[in-house]
This record gives sequence, structure tokens and C-alpha cells, in this order.
Amino acid sequence: MSTSRTIRWVLLIAAIGAAGYFGWQKFGGERTAEADVQKRAAPARPAVPVKIASAEKADFPVYLTGLGTVQGFNTVVVRTRVDGQINRIAFKEGQFVKEGDTLVEIDPRPFQAALDQAKAKKAQDEANLANANLDLQRFTKLGEFATRQQTDTQRSTVAQLTAQIQADTALIENAQTQLDYATVKAPISGVVGLRQVDVGNIVNAATQTGIVTIVQIEPIAVIFTAPEDQLPNIKTALAAGSPKTIALSTDGKRALSTGTLALINNQVDTSSGTVRLKAVFDNKDHALWPGQSVSTRLLIATLKDATVVPDDAVQHGPNGLYAYTVTPENKAELRTIKVTRSIDGRSVVDEGLSPGDRVITAGQFKVQPGTLVTTAVASSDQAKGAQE
Repeated sequence: MSTSRTIRWVLLIAAIGAAGYFGWQKFGGERTAEADVQKRAAPARPAVPVKIASAEKADFPVYLTGLGTVQGFNTVVVRTRVDGQINRIAFKEGQFVKEGDTLVEIDPRPFQAALDQAKAKKAQDEANLANANLDLQRFTKLGEFATRQQTDTQRSTVAQLTAQIQADTALIENAQTQLDYATVKAPISGVVGLRQVDVGNIVNAATQTGIVTIVQIEPIAVIFTAPEDQLPNIKTALAAGSPKTIALSTDGKRALSTGTLALINNQVDTSSGTVRLKAVFDNKDHALWPGQSVSTRLLIATLKDATVVPDDAVQHGPNGLYAYTVTPENKAELRTIKVTRSIDGRSVVDEGLSPGDRVITAGQFKVQPGTLVTTAVASSDQAKGAQE
């Protein structure tokens, strides 16, 4: 009995093993084959969309950047040259005035009276001179009947009256000048500021307080600084002509006006190691205003036939700067580069790139060396759609 039971258990185990083997062969083998088919049928990894640009050969301007302050080309504090009461103010604060425009009128009556008096004195002396000349003629005609002393005395009288008339003429000119000074006129063209006196006030020529200040803004000047180690380059540029100077807003994003460098200050500031420079701008549109702070760019050189790429193509890595180029097979290739200049969204590459190379300017974060890329626009909208 025990032997037959053992045989039955052995046969049962064998049957179960055989059934398991055939089941694995049928279902497991089918799944493996299906997986192989799916793997072979799976699509290749899609190309990464990027933006590209070509490295260009171009002339690249080299600018020296700095900070400056706008100053009036000329600044005049208008003061009275005579004493008197102000009758009229002929300007408005902040107004643009031309040279010779009337600004203030001072009571002219005292000066007019002095002028009239000087003219009357001259007329009196001219009458006396005419009478003296007649007497001299009479003495001359008398000949020996007139003594020599009488004739000489009369000649002296005529000479004295002639000199007196010359003095009267000078007094008239002086009185006329004082009368003219009663009308205060603009000595230069420019913008007037806030007035310091009002109608009815007494002004005095000895007082240092001015009536108003005029600032010339056409042209206008900008005073800015540059490091002293750039002096040789600045001198070379100034010797070759008048280097272009650009005044920009303080954030450097908006150009306000373009002018030329006029001069280099005659000494370096030892405390800061900088030198002051002065540029002149036509400023016809009044974009620059006295006291305004600006950023400046001074053109000191131009690099000929430089290799230029957009700033967005330049990437920073642990080993320095690099850029991704696109091969003819549309695959990304990493290039180590050397950048020497950068301004206005463009960089000069001295090593690592050549004119005509296609560089990736957007989408680099998805790219690795050898990655297949496409020139479809890589935008934030596509990235958002991929996340969703």
C-alpha cells in the first residue's frame, strides 16, 4: 500500500510540473515575443526644439562705459548792474529765452534824467565853444590891434571848451549805458530757472544774489569718469578725431542722445583712480537736462571682422564658457569658447567658433552633446504643453 501511494504522489507532482511548463511556454513566450515586437516598433526619441543663430563676421564697436552728470554748456547768474526798483518781469520761470531777450525792467526815470542832463550840458558847452571861436576869429582879424596875449588866451579858451564837449560826450554815453542797464537782457540763450526777486523789489548792483539763472542746453555737456588705465586708449581715440559718445538712461536701456568727446581733464583723481571727461551733445530735442544722471558709452575702438554671436548662445559651465553648435546632421555639439567683449546682446568670440557656425540660442537646458535637435521654435508655451 505504501509503495502504490508513493507512486501516485510522484505521478501527481510530475503532472503538475508538466502542466506548469507548458503553460509558461504558451503564455510567457507570447508575452516575450510581444515585448520584442513592441520594442522594435517603438518610435525613436524625438528631436529637441531649439532656436539657432549663425556666428557672423562683423565690425564690433568697443565702448567704455561709465556714469556721468549732465551740465549746462554755459551757466549765467543774471544780476543787475544798476540800482533801482523792478517795474516788470518779462519772463516765465522755466522758459527758453534767446540771447538779447528782455528779462527785467528797472525803473528808468533816474537814468533818463541823468542822460537828459548830460545832453543839456553838452549843448551848453557847444554854444560856449561857438562863441569862443567867433571871438578868436575877431582877434585874429584885428591883427596888430589885438595883443598876442588876448589871441593866445582865446585859443586856450576854445581848446578847453572843445575838451569839455568831449567829456560831455563821454558822460552822455555813460548815462545811456546806465539807462540801457535798466533793461536787463539775457546774455545767452538757454532755460531760465526760478526767479529770486519779484516785481516791486529794490535791486542793488552790489548785491551778490542774482535775479535768475540761465543755463545753456543747446549744446549741452556731460561730465563722466573713466578708469585711469584706459587713458592711453582714450587719448588714441581723441587724437584720431572726436570719439562718439552715447548718453543713456541710468539703467542703460534707452539711448538719450549722441555726441562727441570734447576733452580729458588735466589731472587724474588720485583718490578714485579715475579721470574726468567732457562730452558735448547738440541736444536739439532737449532729451538731456542739467543735473540729470546718465550712463555713458565712449567709443574707443572698432574690432574689424570679429566673430560675433548672440549673448544667449554663451553658456556658463564649471569649466568656463561654452556654446552648443548644430552639425549638418542636426546634432548638438559642445564647444568651449573664449569671449572677450559683450554689449547690446552680442558677444565677440575669439576662440571656439568660426563665422557661419550655427549656435543654439534657446532650449539648451534640454540639450546634451549628440542630441538630435530641430529648428522649431522652443517656446514657453510648448514647455507648458509638455508638462500638461
